[in-house]
Amino acid sequence: MGCFFSKRRKEVQGGRPQGGEAGQDPSATGEEKAPQYSWDQRDKVDPKDYTFSGLKDETVGRLPGKVAGQQFVIQDCENCNIYIFDHSATITIDDCTSCRIFLGPIKGSVFFRDCKDCKCVVACQQFRTRDCRKLEVFLCCATQPIIESSTGVKFGCFQYYYPELALQFKDAGLSIFNNTWSNIHDFTPVSGENNWSLLPEDAIVDDYVPLPTSEELKVVRISTAAPKSIIPVTWGGRQKSSEESCLAVFFAGDYTTANARKLIDEMTGKSFLLVQTKEVLMKAEDAQRVFQQSAPDFIPLLEKGPVIALEFNGDGAVEGCRSIVNDIFSGTKVFVSESKESASRDVDSFYNFADMQMGL
Repeated sequence: MGCFFSKRRKEVQGGRPQGGEAGQDPSATGEEKAPQYSWDQRDKVDPKDYTFSGLKDETVGRLPGKVAGQQFVIQDCENCNIYIFDHSATITIDDCTSCRIFLGPIKGSVFFRDCKDCKCVVACQQFRTRDCRKLEVFLCCATQPIIESSTGVKFGCFQYYYPELALQFKDAGLSIFNNTWSNIHDFTPVSGENNWSLLPEDAIVDDYVPLPTSEELKVVRISTAAPKSIIPVTWGGRQKSSEESCLAVFFAGDYTTANARKLIDEMTGKSFLLVQTKEVLMKAEDAQRVFQQSAPDFIPLLEKGPVIALEFNGDGAVEGCRSIVNDIFSGTKVFVSESKESASRDVDSFYNFADMQMGL
């Protein structure tokens, strides 16, 4: 018995479909066109466009807009300069030796495997290495970086700018204020040894990953100067210069990011250290724990979006921060530690909450 829903077309003599003349509009004969789906109309992805493989002594890269959120693979390259000036989904780097690599914002993970003597600038959601030796990485990572079966890995804070980079961070879903570059987890620690360390605070990015000189890539307008970096350059886990820190918290609004950057510029311009930053959603109960007596002033602002928190360090940091906020942000509600004595508790309370919120 035939299926009721079967619509197989029957051929007649001459190869013409039954019920119509050759070239006749199928709709005139009651026949249906094959359905068109959105995935049938997408541009076909050629994996070769998203792969660098088996290269030696070459400079290669992708300009802004050329990767557009696709996955990328880098493998079996030696003594190459490699630049991905775009956002991507994930990137794997396998069996590369003596390469200099820049990777724009990665929505998911970047995974280095069996690499040695490479120098990199990387921004990502997740960072991991396995079976690597002597990597030097200027990193922005939203989660805790992980190394496994790797030795001689050194980390510094991501420090880079080109005009398209800020939008690429947004396209990759990464906040410029969430960077745990120095909070490393070693899956395979060795007793009495340290498989990772931090780069010197005065390390210059160009000395590790030089700016591209090829005609194709040098059109990207790059700066590695700290004040221009899309990611605020933080002190991270290095020894602090003072026992005095200060917490400043901006609440969501039209100019939150600009205001936070302005305070960073003002404070670092006065030689205070920017230790760490964080952008995170808060609830009323979180605000009660962190802001305590001041919480009622800030709880109504939490519904507008995430807060941006900054920790500064240096003798006089609290007084200096409060003075700048009063002078420049007098019309904006900003939480600032009230005293040197309360500031340490403020910093610990906020970042303990933020780390738990983000699963760090």
